[in-house]
Amino acid sequence: MTQAEIAIHGAGPVGCALALLLHGQGNAVVLIQKQIAAPSSLRPIALSHASRLILERAGAWQSLAPTAIETIHVSQQGSFGRTRLSAEDAGVPALGYVVDYRPFLDSLQHEVAERGIRMAAKANEAALTVHAEGSSEETKEKDYGQEAVVALVTMRPAASGTAWERFTPEGPLALLPMGGRLCVVWGMRPERARVLCDAPQADFLAALSQAIGRRAGELVSVGERHRAPLALRVRNSRVGERAAFIGNAAQTLHPVAGQGLNLGLRDAWDLAQVLRDATDPGEARVLQRFARLRRIDAATTVQVTDFLADAFLGNHRITGLMRGFALTALDICLPARRFFARRMIFGASALP
Repeated sequence: MTQAEIAIHGAGPVGCALALLLHGQGNAVVLIQKQIAAPSSLRPIALSHASRLILERAGAWQSLAPTAIETIHVSQQGSFGRTRLSAEDAGVPALGYVVDYRPFLDSLQHEVAERGIRMAAKANEAALTVHAEGSSEETKEKDYGQEAVVALVTMRPAASGTAWERFTPEGPLALLPMGGRLCVVWGMRPERARVLCDAPQADFLAALSQAIGRRAGELVSVGERHRAPLALRVRNSRVGERAAFIGNAAQTLHPVAGQGLNLGLRDAWDLAQVLRDATDPGEARVLQRFARLRRIDAATTVQVTDFLADAFLGNHRITGLMRGFALTALDICLPARRFFARRMIFGASALP
């Protein structure tokens, strides 16, 4: 049996980040890790500039080798309208950074071990239990009826600095630069996802080329492909009796706009700040302060992500025109572009 002031259930990126933040400010922490191997398949992660700042303050950024996103090009297939978001517009050195999940998690867990943070299979009698993975009966779920096809594509010329967000009738398509190649995350109906995952390379590249066009460059080859179901899961409350819920334990989002992990890291940051001077980290008053602090950011990020996942589906002509006008208006209005970009980076408040 391990006793600790704060027990964190879940040794994924959000749980590790919280453990590092709390340990750095003097809290006694134990990290509870289930003996489940992390997926070895490709899983691109888009970290916002705010997430970089959080990881820097946790001392976990310097060992990463991310690919910076300087520009995001947003458009829709089969209709006019596009917008271009840039780091310069948002006043940051980069809009975000792309890493692969497995080496990212390995780096965080290595940092946890280097700091001497205790890890255990279970913990009892903690003053506060933080749940950073999994879901519960209190979680509401929305099934989008889609799966994401994830693949790594080689381009000519090599990808660098620009991410592409393309809304197709089948679902949102993101192409993220990583190490000179593009990571594809493409939402679509499950039966279509199965076909494309099993298709010969030439057929997959032809379908992708039709969806994205030639704006990103020439598609040369595709590596591994796999698919994952897409759903929205949101817990009714992010606090309980001597318990807090962050990351996937509080919400799981559609990957459009890449907000899921970034929202989870902001959860970890705010919880660490609330607990910094707390005499009793599990006190109801302390936890309610955390819940209030996270309410607006979490709710608006969930709503925006859910809206984007639904609003750009289909190819109805009138709906396409409305989307086109919205993208064009955003593109020609710098203040609106700046606000939207910074909202996606920092959440509802300019933290950290």
